[in-house]
Amino acid sequence: MLHNILIVYLKEMKEVLRDRKSLIFMLLLPTIILPVVMSLAITFVTRAEKKSRSETLAFAIFGVEHLPELAEGFDQEKGFHKVEIGTPNDIESAIAAGKIEFAIVIPDVARQRIADGNQVAVRLCYDDVSVTSKVKERAGKIIRKVSDGIRSNRLAGLGLDSPRQQQGLLNPIVVEERGAAEMRGVRGMREMLGERLGGMLPYLFIIFCFVGAMSPAIDLGAGEKERGTLETLLLAPIPRSQLVLGKFLVIATTGITSALLSVSSIGLTLAVKVEALTGELRQVIESVSVLDLALIAAMLIPTAAIFASLLLSISIYARTFREASTYCGPLNLVVLFPAFIAVLPGVELNWVWAMVPITNISLATKELVKGTMDYPMLIAILGSSIVIAAGLLFFCTKWFEREAVLFRQ
Repeated sequence: MLHNILIVYLKEMKEVLRDRKSLIFMLLLPTIILPVVMSLAITFVTRAEKKSRSETLAFAIFGVEHLPELAEGFDQEKGFHKVEIGTPNDIESAIAAGKIEFAIVIPDVARQRIADGNQVAVRLCYDDVSVTSKVKERAGKIIRKVSDGIRSNRLAGLGLDSPRQQQGLLNPIVVEERGAAEMRGVRGMREMLGERLGGMLPYLFIIFCFVGAMSPAIDLGAGEKERGTLETLLLAPIPRSQLVLGKFLVIATTGITSALLSVSSIGLTLAVKVEALTGELRQVIESVSVLDLALIAAMLIPTAAIFASLLLSISIYARTFREASTYCGPLNLVVLFPAFIAVLPGVELNWVWAMVPITNISLATKELVKGTMDYPMLIAILGSSIVIAAGLLFFCTKWFEREAVLFRQ
């Protein structure tokens, strides 16, 4: 039996390795394209963040005569360039045209209200669409600095010269925040980072596992039907169940290979990029051990078996390669939905979710990244995934034995 399955496996694997499309999805995407995309994304975000903090911002200011201290504050600070654009009605068009990054409008009553000890509302206009924009942060810093200076002068006039006295009057009670994550140091930072980002990593692993198995599955089922080689294969003097197992192992191998390569690529990319980081973020990334990555990879093995059984069943049912592709496309969304559940608020890994396929892998991956994994629960996750994969493989075997499915007209 094993000898027959091995012969089928080697024969089908040879066919898969000759197919360029399968090699691209199985090898090229996770080993080259994924690290390149991650590196470019990290580099782009880092550069955009740095640029937004250091670039010179062109701005316009109206009503300077009503609050000259504010204009002086921007003149004394590096990184700001004053531009004349006309009237306040031209602010929106000037920002849209790129002439200025922001504008400040000081009301006519500003001087009088400050003299009376009242509050003044200064309007800050800027483009808030950009995620990396630091215009509000940088301009607001100058405005607060000027506001603090005016406040200090007012309090000094009341005989409160000491900064401690001024703060005591303005803020008699202050809150010293200290979250649980901060108290636990690097471990706490790892939990916080894992909670926010750990739910996104399974998307990459699961999608590469699925895509890596999809192309070979379509080719080994519907592809053989279309080429007319399935009938020849069925004439081999071995049971159909062994044919199915040989094809299944090929598809599972490609899915597992793609998933493992994606995990390895992400690990190596982070290991290289971590050298450019400093502080707690670097310590958090370094705290994710090789064992954690190995456990994530181990959980993806039965997941690949689930995908292999599903995809092979669909491929066997389809009459042509195109029809199989049409069926497998929507299945991609069905596969990703359970992974999406893991990022919903309030969804945490427990013994119930440990039995839900794909969702359990996503939740466990997040816990491993956080460093809070309940390791005995991994047995339940792996066990449930193996049982589901075995059940789907049994169905696929029976499906393959039906003439109405193999030779559907």
